[in-house]
Amino acid sequence: MSNATISEGFRKIHRHDGIFQEQVHDAYKSKRKPLEPAVCSQCGAVFHAGRWQWHKAPANAHKVTCPACHRIHDQYPAGFLSLKGEFFQSHRDEIMRLVHNHEQHERAEHPLKRIMAVEEKDGTTLVTTTDIHLARGMGEALHHAYQGELQFHYNPEQNLLRVSWTH
Repeated sequence: MSNATISEGFRKIHRHDGIFQEQVHDAYKSKRKPLEPAVCSQCGAVFHAGRWQWHKAPANAHKVTCPACHRIHDQYPAGFLSLKGEFFQSHRDEIMRLVHNHEQHERAEHPLKRIMAVEEKDGTTLVTTTDIHLARGMGEALHHAYQGELQFHYNPEQNLLRVSWTH
């Protein structure tokens, strides 16, 4: 399939396309940085030195809501990872451990990269994330470990990535 436009404003991209440049406004990305130091009142992440980090919040930190907690509160994911297939069903626990391990590794360094929910429906598992790059990374980790078919569909207008892994 070509890079032609796909329904709902998504376009199919290939694994090695330059990664998803944010060209449009993202409502969950602040127009300006919070005053430093700042701490998310929900998750405890600290905004310091121009980025969100896991540190102990200073006593004088401003209380804010980080973009990840904002997305979680609004139930508005940036990434969707769809997992399906016979191989997936027969190795589900092992594969989900890989997905969660990948998220824990990324989240340790990047507090805004989180799994929002894991839902089961009609033999498909859907993992929603607060970050497009986390969904992409989990899909690539699955493909690297187990092969299978990996597809990406990116909607730049909504800064939304759908990743599908079937095996």
